[in-house]
Amino acid sequence: MTATIHVLNGPNLNLLGTRQPETYGRATLADVERLCRETAARVALTVDFRQSNHEGEIIDAIHEAGHTGSLGLVINPAGYSHTSVAILDAILGVAIPTIEVHISNIHMRESFRHYSHVSRGAKAVICGFGIDGYRLAIEGLAVMVGAKAQS
Repeated sequence: MTATIHVLNGPNLNLLGTRQPETYGRATLADVERLCRETAARVALTVDFRQSNHEGEIIDAIHEAGHTGSLGLVINPAGYSHTSVAILDAILGVAIPTIEVHISNIHMRESFRHYSHVSRGAKAVICGFGIDGYRLAIEGLAVMVGAKAQS
């Protein structure tokens, strides 16, 4: 039986492919999901993949990941990175390995984007690699939890 990780995406990521392509690229959220599932399968993991524009739904998904024995969490909190202490508290509350991902390099953008509350609860932060950051996050999480690559 394969183990599960959760991949959570915050507000406006449903608009990937059309929203600010000069910043986020042309890949869609469906492309991100496909990349995540393919990457996870290579290390014998399955993915529970979700996106929400609502902070409470993201918090509920984090709680669910903790309660269902998820091996870890990859989260792109998007705009909530800079505002949500509640998402940080949820991550700290479930105490599962968490990797924070950003498609763009948040440190090259507006100054308010330079700080992420969520980072304090993450084992690692990946930004600026486009959607490939999700692949890097899943591979890193797999190493953290001891998942083995499929032959």
